Amino acid sequence: MKRWAVILAGGVGSRFWPLSTPERPKQLMPLAGSEPLLADAIRRLAPLVPVEQTLVLTNGTLAGAVRSLIPGLPAENVIAEPRAAGTAPALAWAAVEIGRRAGRDATMISVHADWAVADPGGFRSTLALAAEAAERHESLVTVGIVPSRPDPGFGYIQPGEALDGARRVARFVEKPDRATAERMLGEGYLWNSGIFVWRVGDFMDELRAHCTELLPAIDAAERGDMDGFFSTVTPISVDEGVLERSERVLVIPGDFGWDDIGTWAALRRVRELDSAGNASFGDVYAVQAGNNVVHAEGQTVVLYGVNDLVVVSRNGITLVTTVERAADLKRMLEALPEEVRELR
Repeated sequence: MKRWAVILAGGVGSRFWPLSTPERPKQLMPLAGSEPLLADAIRRLAPLVPVEQTLVLTNGTLAGAVRSLIPGLPAENVIAEPRAAGTAPALAWAAVEIGRRAGRDATMISVHADWAVADPGGFRSTLALAAEAAERHESLVTVGIVPSRPDPGFGYIQPGEALDGARRVARFVEKPDRATAERMLGEGYLWNSGIFVWRVGDFMDELRAHCTELLPAIDAAERGDMDGFFSTVTPISVDEGVLERSERVLVIPGDFGWDDIGTWAALRRVRELDSAGNASFGDVYAVQAGNNVVHAEGQTVVLYGVNDLVVVSRNGITLVTTVERAADLKRMLEALPEEVRELR
């Protein structure tokens, strides 16, 4: 079986401050259910790709925690990037590594660790269709999520000409404003999920042809020189560096209850809600309060007569913001004194 999975699990999840820390970022926490997000991702893929053929890309400080979290994952399948350089370098390194182990015609399925998926079976079926399309058409395939709302927080994909169960990608659109997102929803655009499927040889061919930012470093990757590769590459996303420049990109629609766990506000969409629409964890009492996200560790939180708030209490810190402003936590952290930022 020459299908491999790559799970991107770097980052510190600063939008989940004060719960997420550099040592325990969001992908290692049970935000969407009872298991950590990364463990969910491994389990979700396992019927399609065995754990022995799954690579997890993370940062150096998390490699040990990842290995401990997934006991069946071979130690050599946890790849610790020496620095964050964007998705194009990460996936290039993974493609070279898979090619080294399984050959250029091995198929690589790339996902992120911080997602929630309501229908795992539908997720796997869609990935299998994407793999078949990638292999049959020698193309780079992305899964575009059928939107459930006009969300300006996502990029969008315009499907083009039909091709044997898939569609050519007409164009990618960066995060639009809400009015544009509403219009694109009516025109059949899909969310750009970051799910990619391709044979590693096809991907490396397109990368060499289009992603000039990585060309000086490719020889180092093929020599297995990780430090040399990551110290040389120019950081860039795979969307910008390869997919938006290639003419060999197809999209397959996916409708399996996908959600990106990007902010505290996302938990209202993926956690079980009480009768007033509150998503709560810990010792929480909500009285005449609705549509709130509350996370309490080590103390009791009581809400009365408030709506649409995010309240997080942990280790002597209490964060209060609105659901709407929860995506701005990076900006808030920059405004805080270091001694407060680090009190986690």
